[in-house]
Amino acid sequence: MRCERVAIDGSMGEGGGQVLRSSLTLALVTGRSLNVENIRAGRKKPGLLRQHLSAVRAAAEVGQAEVRGGELGSQKIEFVPGAVVPGEYRFSIGSAGSATLVLQTVLPALLTASGPSKIVLEGGTHNPMAPPFEFLEKSFLPCVRRMGPRVEATLDRPGFYPAGGGAFAVAIEPVERLESFDLLERGKTTKKIARAIVANLPLDIGDRELEKVRELLTWDRRELCVEEFTDAAGSGNVLILELHGEHVTQVVTGFGERRASAHSVAERAVRELRRYLTSDIPVDEHLADQLLLPLALAKRGTFRTVRPSSHTRTNIDVIRSFLDIDVKLTEKAHDEFIIELQTNETAKHVKE
Repeated sequence: MRCERVAIDGSMGEGGGQVLRSSLTLALVTGRSLNVENIRAGRKKPGLLRQHLSAVRAAAEVGQAEVRGGELGSQKIEFVPGAVVPGEYRFSIGSAGSATLVLQTVLPALLTASGPSKIVLEGGTHNPMAPPFEFLEKSFLPCVRRMGPRVEATLDRPGFYPAGGGAFAVAIEPVERLESFDLLERGKTTKKIARAIVANLPLDIGDRELEKVRELLTWDRRELCVEEFTDAAGSGNVLILELHGEHVTQVVTGFGERRASAHSVAERAVRELRRYLTSDIPVDEHLADQLLLPLALAKRGTFRTVRPSSHTRTNIDVIRSFLDIDVKLTEKAHDEFIIELQTNETAKHVKE
């Protein structure tokens, strides 16, 4: 029998902030106390940065938790959760740190809470090192809705590095129990969209990005659009390519940079989308990483994906520390894997 307190080495596997966030999520949904040491020990700036501390504080508020070690730079925390409380929350990072990652720390616990919730998050919404808002809205949340909850996200304004200042809201209608699902095929393509978001920059940047996309992918002009934001805290640009399938939507982003031309931003994004198009694998490495926790909480699920990243493998190790879940990785072909989650009781029954 497992003890109620879980000890996690924050330097395990990939060794970044995801170890902390996944551990906090699982502490909330299981009610088990948590000790995390060596938080981000291998990073240039080890310990809690502002976005990690925001995740700790958000989890503590949602789960009425006691926290020790919750300050900037800390490499060790103790987290003792209480009951998960649905309701209205506002979490502000105060920097360009990823607000989507803070959401993903508390979202799983609220999916099966005793009532609805609404969360407003402020900070970075379009960060090259984290899932951008459109990935959350178009790729991840539709998978969550297949599990029963109603979850809708609305972007108020984008937040780019270094100013941050973005904001979005998420409304959650929970269910008593998450339903599992399998995602083995994409299905036929139903829609294609290329969007260039431009915040406090000349609109022709987005026009040039989209013209290059049209040239390289031969998409119709009706599938291209520029969105302008003049109320953002700073300036920024992101190109978003959406490929909607029957069963899953792929979202590719290319970020504008000071010394990168609009054409080069578009070319990089198109190359990534073409890699996805040349295979029939439905789940890319980013979505694979995000599906693990909700499917583990549903106690079953299967999806077909690319070779698991270090993020994904680390997430699996953290899940196994909290839950009696068997996560099976089967290589079907070169860089093609089936990831199957099921309770160890189910796994034992299948083997017998």
